[in-house]
Amino acid sequence: MTPLAFRRFAVLLALLLAAGAAAAANRLQIAPDDDIDLANGWAAYQAMDYARALALYRKAAEREQRVAQFNLAVMLIAGEGAPPDPQQGIAWLRKSADNGLARAQYSLAVFYERGEHVPRSLVEATAWFLKAAEQGWRDAQVSVATQYFLGRGAPKDYKLAAKWYERAAEQGDEGACYIIAAMYEHGDGVERDLAHAFYWYSQAAAFGDPAARIKARELAERLRRS
Repeated sequence: MTPLAFRRFAVLLALLLAAGAAAAANRLQIAPDDDIDLANGWAAYQAMDYARALALYRKAAEREQRVAQFNLAVMLIAGEGAPPDPQQGIAWLRKSADNGLARAQYSLAVFYERGEHVPRSLVEATAWFLKAAEQGWRDAQVSVATQYFLGRGAPKDYKLAAKWYERAAEQGDEGACYIIAAMYEHGDGVERDLAHAFYWYSQAAAFGDPAARIKARELAERLRRS
């Protein structure tokens, strides 16, 4: 990998790390659901009757309704409908994550990565990112790929990094498209394959990435000559 390509790669990884945290913050929001208590809670929340929404979400959460557990966690952490209670909020978020809600698993991973409301643990962060990634949560796929690529909270493993970047790229993540393209180009974690590299650079270019457009043209020429 040339020094210029490596710098581009490093910048992308830094952006993915920053974007992951920002995405988590944006996604720590109340989610609707068809459950009657959740539906009524959602209506109350939309009407800004936060105390009623909180009570309805708590009622459903105590029935082990995982979306309600997530929503209750969000409100307790944010201090909506009651004074902020991050400790209880994290407890309900963990219940939701343990009950298999990918959104909760991803959010809990980010809290562990940041060390916010919980002791910082990259091992825990990576484990929860992986659980959400396995359920198809795209941001978690990018995050766990980056953990494996950098060796954060897990041994460095380019093969696993490539697997999860490609999964995220298949779901339309622009940064993941560029990174898996570079991995195919240079044979990092995957067998070197210029045709696959060209494909993924082209996908990133389609999202408007000018560097990916240049790489796609470069590889098209190399493939034409081969």
